[in-house]
Amino acid sequence: MTSSLATINDEFLSPSLPEQVAAVKSRYAEVFGNPPQWVVAAPGRVNLIGEHTDYNAGFVFPLAIERYTVIAAGRPLRTTASDAIRVHSTLFDETAEFSLSNLEPERRDWTSYLRGAFAGCLERGLQPGTLDLLVDSKVPQGGGLSSSAALEVATATLVEAVTGRTLDRVDKSRLAQTAEHVYAGMPCGIMDQFSSALGAAGKLLLIDCRTETAELIPLDDPSVALLVINSNVKHELTGSEYPDRRAQCEQSAKLLGVAMLRDVTSKQLEANRGQLAPLLYRRAHHVVGEIERTTRAAAALQAGDWPLVGELMYASHDSLRDDFEVSCPELDVLVEAAREVGADGGVIGARMTGGGFGGCIVALVRAGREREIADRIAAAYRARTGIEATAFVTKPARGAHIVEG
Repeated sequence: MTSSLATINDEFLSPSLPEQVAAVKSRYAEVFGNPPQWVVAAPGRVNLIGEHTDYNAGFVFPLAIERYTVIAAGRPLRTTASDAIRVHSTLFDETAEFSLSNLEPERRDWTSYLRGAFAGCLERGLQPGTLDLLVDSKVPQGGGLSSSAALEVATATLVEAVTGRTLDRVDKSRLAQTAEHVYAGMPCGIMDQFSSALGAAGKLLLIDCRTETAELIPLDDPSVALLVINSNVKHELTGSEYPDRRAQCEQSAKLLGVAMLRDVTSKQLEANRGQLAPLLYRRAHHVVGEIERTTRAAAALQAGDWPLVGELMYASHDSLRDDFEVSCPELDVLVEAAREVGADGGVIGARMTGGGFGGCIVALVRAGREREIADRIAAAYRARTGIEATAFVTKPARGAHIVEG
């Protein structure tokens, strides 16, 4: 007898941010012996379409999700150095310490994202002083939903709260991106941090990663809902896959005589195909096509042309699987199961989301049928892989903000 997502996933509906905040404040008092003075929240994100285009100066089309990283903070009761940071993670049930005068960028652990964000704040003249922090996150780890960006942006937002200074939100995104590059060793584009910092309730962000500007586009059709399904698989990789893809894109652009693949149209790519080795052509073919698909999808969404949005989502997944080679069998099974449910069953379109090699798919579905659709896809996935998928629905959520303090 198969179980439904209603039983295997008790967070199918979005958790309440006020309830999460209340739990974090209570846990902070337990760990540190006094109530927090500041509480901030920053969301994860899901990308509707536009994958691996951000570091090619292209377009992406994400939304902040109703899954938040929350940080509570206060001044320590104990006597300590003036630049000591003590942080407790509810995820790891572990407490770590570091010094603002020695943030150790070469050290790699779960505090890397916090240390990198603190470093960026210090460079901008924000001096938070000694703090106790408690970090709690409802953003699924390893699911390609930007749990790391949420932590970086939340940390920078906390420093804003503590110091009473406000960072420009785009600069805060850059600060968090630099933290990821230098402290976590991941050469990501700007999308994840941008989405967390600039997200808006009810709206997607069409981000131009060249100009670092975003157009807010409403998702206001009550007949359409967003469904995120986690494969609960993250393949162990060598660690070079993402940097390799980025280097291949840069090499392709150089051979085509442009600064970035954003500068190439599909017609130009085909006309100059002979300049690229087959592997580099496939990488460029994905990026150039994905940038075009993203702007078309944004226009189609605004026009309510849902069949076209769905067609572009499926085409994006096929390209990520075949040309960019960042999908995996489990993600392919989930997307294929969504295709089999089809428009008659309430699925508009689906694709892998995030960096790849595991994590989640995102599907646009007909509102009111979300759980039925999730159960059908999960049953097919279980039958073909033996793995239980988990799913949740989300609306576009508010970006990073100070909750208290």
